[in-house]
Amino acid sequence: MDLSSLKNTPGARKPRKRVGRGSGSGMGKTSTRGHKGQNARKGHKGKLGFEGGQMPLVRRLPKRGFKNPTRVEYFAVNVCDLERFENGTEVTLDLLRANGLFANKYDGVKLLANGELTKKLTVKVNGVSASAKAKVEAVGGNVEIV
Repeated sequence: MDLSSLKNTPGARKPRKRVGRGSGSGMGKTSTRGHKGQNARKGHKGKLGFEGGQMPLVRRLPKRGFKNPTRVEYFAVNVCDLERFENGTEVTLDLLRANGLFANKYDGVKLLANGELTKKLTVKVNGVSASAKAKVEAVGGNVEIV
């Protein structure tokens, strides 16, 4: 068996509908648009979400909660995640991103205190919890907020 002998399952691939190609095609004259009316006219594009006068789904569903458009979302990095860096390293956002600890979709990084740290590091992040700062400074490192 080779790739050239493969065939599609019958009915898996249908030819596209070619409208307006004469009466013999079965889709001539009105080109499947019916007779007269708004949808039969050229240039008619329905309004997005319009359901023929029925109350649209967007308006039928209840509104819940509030999403602040100016909210800043930080990515949480734990103290134990910093163990992978060498002693004396300056840990920046770019270094965290290069090591796969920080995704671009977030506005910054906040350092949290989960785990232990044994290496002296200089950490430059957007936010830090008080206990995480204490853990980094306990081993001789320091934390800078950028």
